[in-house]
Amino acid sequence: MASNEVKLLSSWISPFVLRAKIALNMKRVDFESIPEDLSAKSDLLLRSNPVHKKVPVLIHGQRIICESLIIVQYVDEVWASGPGILPSDPYDRATARFWAAYIDEKWYPNIRAGLVIEEAEAKKATLEEITQGLALFEDTFTKCSKGKKFFGGDTIGYLDIALGCFLAWLRVIERINNVILLDEAKTPRLFRWAHDFSAEPDVKSDMPETDKLFEYSKGFMLKLKALDKKK
Repeated sequence: MASNEVKLLSSWISPFVLRAKIALNMKRVDFESIPEDLSAKSDLLLRSNPVHKKVPVLIHGQRIICESLIIVQYVDEVWASGPGILPSDPYDRATARFWAAYIDEKWYPNIRAGLVIEEAEAKKATLEEITQGLALFEDTFTKCSKGKKFFGGDTIGYLDIALGCFLAWLRVIERINNVILLDEAKTPRLFRWAHDFSAEPDVKSDMPETDKLFEYSKGFMLKLKALDKKK
């Protein structure tokens, strides 16, 4: 398939875009990544995703697919090349989807808050929520991986992508707050998984560098705080 048939509206800072890129990489899909300036969104983005007006957006010919986890599922179902991303077993697939929903609905808001909250007690509570979530993922990894390298088994799967896309921002939060959240002593399996996931070629090629993301985050946090004040 020619690269101009598959386009991804993207931003290098977005963990959600990273999900789509990893899925496309795994399936060996040639695609054109079109960077978006999220402070001045393009007409193409606004036309393609008029509901949420955000990246990622996958454009496959005349088809437009929005929302990162939906894009991952679409890529898995459309392209037979590369390993399967969602589990083949219905129960395992349901379990992976459950935890992916938990990540986006319950855990990710704490990641976002960890970048902007300044009040000491609120920040402490937020970091504790992040840590408790990681403890849950440690237990979930033990059950889902069945003794193998990834949540998805021998290769990266749906839940690996759903959680692993936040690793770079997690490292930034650790640096900003001078804490260790992903603790090898407390969550050894998850710690090893994070290393293995980040080292995978299909991930490593698009995972943001911590130093670069940290520098970017200084201005980004000010923007997030301004947006939160408007709510």
